[in-house]
Amino acid sequence: MTSSEHNAYRILKQDKVLVLIISLSMLLLSACSSMMQSATNGMAANLSAAILNQDDPATVRDGAPAFLLMLDSFIEGSPNDATMLGAAAELYAAYGVLFVEDSQRADRLTSRSLAYSQRSLCASNRSACEITGLSFPQFSAMLDELKSKDVPSLYSLGLSWIAYIKVHSGDWNALAKLPRVVEIMQRLQVLDVHYQDVQVEHYLAVLNTIRPPALGGDFKAGKAHYERAISLAKGRDLSVNVDYARYYARTLYDRELHDRLLHEVLAAEAYQDGYTLFNTMAQDEAQQLLDSADDYF
Repeated sequence: MTSSEHNAYRILKQDKVLVLIISLSMLLLSACSSMMQSATNGMAANLSAAILNQDDPATVRDGAPAFLLMLDSFIEGSPNDATMLGAAAELYAAYGVLFVEDSQRADRLTSRSLAYSQRSLCASNRSACEITGLSFPQFSAMLDELKSKDVPSLYSLGLSWIAYIKVHSGDWNALAKLPRVVEIMQRLQVLDVHYQDVQVEHYLAVLNTIRPPALGGDFKAGKAHYERAISLAKGRDLSVNVDYARYYARTLYDRELHDRLLHEVLAAEAYQDGYTLFNTMAQDEAQQLLDSADDYF
């Protein structure tokens, strides 16, 4: 086959793929809107589960952008679907923090995550549409008005905000929002103490220990949250131990606690439903922290 024939064949293949994509899109569009919304919400949930149960982080890193674009397309079709907006917000947040090293790209991804989460909460509760622009007292008052139906969207907002702050850790304006995220997590526990309980305790632990005590960190409260998160996780979520070692033990120069937590991670079973991806990454991070411990301590 000549070079020109090869190029023609490649283009023909691409055209066939394009026709297939268009045909599938038309089939989707021909379905009734309620069925489509149910199907796409189910697909988003299945997608999240598949990602969380993946044991090869590189596969998720390389494949997730296609899924992000797919979620974007679903949102184009259902711009006020709180569930879809929340799913997209959480996936953008996780991808931007875990897999993107370029600071400008991470900024764009976590900014989109935060925007989607705000839209999700607005779709869930119209009175909360402007919540992120309120003064702190107004923000707290608005949180008090939210109901149990708003919990998933509020959780997405908290998670997205944490990701945004982490990427913008050098921006004092972003760091100044930490107390608002703490209030979100505390309000979640009031509205539904069982909703994502391990993650909420984990985030509260990190939020209280990400800054040293001299800069406002509350390490007593942080330790209590870490211990509760570990107790609730029952060995399923190894990332709690890693952050406990990274943010608490290292800051306080507690080498014994640091090494114990990380050795527990390495000895644990990474394959846990809903946690496999993060556990695999946690074990890699635990080994890196142990390898650098002599230099740090």
